[in-house]
Amino acid sequence: MGRPKKKDIILTKDSVLSLMQEIYNELVEQRGTAIRIQNKMLAMLKDPEDMTVIGPVIKEQQKIINDTIEKKLTLSKLQSSIWEKSQNNNDETFNLSEMDDDVLNALINKDLDNDSKDLGYKIN
Repeated sequence: MGRPKKKDIILTKDSVLSLMQEIYNELVEQRGTAIRIQNKMLAMLKDPEDMTVIGPVIKEQQKIINDTIEKKLTLSKLQSSIWEKSQNNNDETFNLSEMDDDVLNALINKDLDNDSKDLGYKIN
């Protein structure tokens, strides 16, 4: 059996924009949830001993907040790349192979790394 051929995923300009908007909305929701949890944990801090119990939760929420910011930056780089290519081509369709592979791979790998750590959130 031979290896299956690579298939190009063809996206329209509108579908790419709506997908990116959905990803962005999910990131905003994840960040908001992490900030709310972090603030609740900080409000529960009464004694120095509480820090041993609450500290890891606060640390994890801060990690989620930082990861969402990093993903937003990666998404904005991808959007600017798409915008630039659309201005040059004036086409209404994009081929996934035309986009910056390194940006896409970084975003996918970051999401896969988060899955393996079981943080409870990911980009769909």
